[in-house]
Amino acid sequence: MAEMGKGVTAGKIASNMQKKLTRAQEKVLQKLGKADETKDEQFEQCVQNFNKQLFEGSKLQKDLRTYLAAVKAMHEASKKLTECLQEVYEPDWPGRDDTNKIAENSDLLWTDFHQKLVDQALLTMDTYLGQFPDIKSRIAKRGRKLVDYDSARHHYESLQTAKKKDETKIAKPVSLLEKAAPQWCQGKLQAHLVAQTNLLRNQAEEELVKAQKVFEEMNIDLQEELPSLWNSRVGFYVNTFQSIAGLEENFHKEMSKLNQNMNDVLVNLDKVHATSTYPVKAQPRKKTKLFSRLRKKMSSDSTKANKAPSSPPDGAPITSPETKAVNHEPEPSTLEAPGGGIPKSPSQSTEAAPAGAEAAGKEAVAGAEAAKTETDSGSASVRLQSSLPAVVVETFPAAVNGTVESGASSERADMPPGFLFKVQAMHDYAATDADELQLKAGDVVLVIPFDNPEEQDEGWLMGVKESDWLQHKELDQSRGVFPENFTERVQ
Repeated sequence: MAEMGKGVTAGKIASNMQKKLTRAQEKVLQKLGKADETKDEQFEQCVQNFNKQLFEGSKLQKDLRTYLAAVKAMHEASKKLTECLQEVYEPDWPGRDDTNKIAENSDLLWTDFHQKLVDQALLTMDTYLGQFPDIKSRIAKRGRKLVDYDSARHHYESLQTAKKKDETKIAKPVSLLEKAAPQWCQGKLQAHLVAQTNLLRNQAEEELVKAQKVFEEMNIDLQEELPSLWNSRVGFYVNTFQSIAGLEENFHKEMSKLNQNMNDVLVNLDKVHATSTYPVKAQPRKKTKLFSRLRKKMSSDSTKANKAPSSPPDGAPITSPETKAVNHEPEPSTLEAPGGGIPKSPSQSTEAAPAGAEAAGKEAVAGAEAAKTETDSGSASVRLQSSLPAVVVETFPAAVNGTVESGASSERADMPPGFLFKVQAMHDYAATDADELQLKAGDVVLVIPFDNPEEQDEGWLMGVKESDWLQHKELDQSRGVFPENFTERVQ
């Protein structure tokens, strides 16, 4: 039915159906070995080459489309990358306009590269493969015509064989008819049989000639066209891959120039900002300001101490630089001691001390001096005599040769009490609160523990600048908190 056109008549349909039945019968006979098949080994080789060429071309077309899809995806990725650069490039940086121009040129270059690949490679590939379906259809039709030719040949050969048999069969009845019929009747009968046989043979011969002519015309055309098509593949492959290679070469040359320009812009940006200090943010604090209140209290106590007399009056408890007596202010009615009551504080120098308290104070001074003499390292603490009633004694680090030392053996003599380690400021830090240290890059800070660990915020340390400590040897006004991420540990 594939060979039928428009306006097909019933006779044409019947003829086509008859052809299909005849072809089917012929193929069955050929497969069963009852009918020979016309073979053309040269043509069969051409068909094998054709199928191979079609397979290779289809694979090349598929891979080329995959390559174009990859180019498109790479274009989109490159576009997004340059857009990201444009977003992060700040307005005050040098070369901002240059980066925008490079991004535009890069986008145009990718678009042009993709379009040229489509025009010079993909469309050429589609045109090349467009000729294969028609040739494939003609090869199939040639195969059908070959079956028709074999069928017509076999039919004609069978009639030729039948003719010889019929001649033998006709001779016998004639001799019999001679006995039963006149001579003239026998001649007519013989002539009729011969004419009928000749007619069938002539029709078979005409069909054979016609089938042979159609087949040979198609066969000759394909015999010339298939080898030519097979040889054309070399030139096609050369042109296709030369086009792709040339387009890639030009594309990468132009892209290399853009990349070099981009590199120059970024190198210039790096030179301009090479010495710039970029801000480093500290972790947020809870802003409890407990240390600020503690510092104010210390400052107030220091002011009161400066107003006190330099030497205690007679009768008052004496404290050495190594010791300090703290009075918890017991009620006069409950405090019992030989010689009378104890003054509430050392600063109350106007009150007279009882004789027993005065004696105890003198013994405490003598004991402190003896302890100081016995300890060459200067780290001993002096205890007050138990004869000083209702007095609680607190010990503080002793001052030896102007250097404060802690009682722990692991601390060095030239470090503040509780010294942990040293850090160095890597960035400037501007204090935002009264209890914070103002840092400059390069400052060395001696880290010490918090008096109350609960006051320590995450990411913050307590310390005193090494320069302030070496100059003043005091912590009340010098220590403060600072962000840890602005420093690095050096010891």
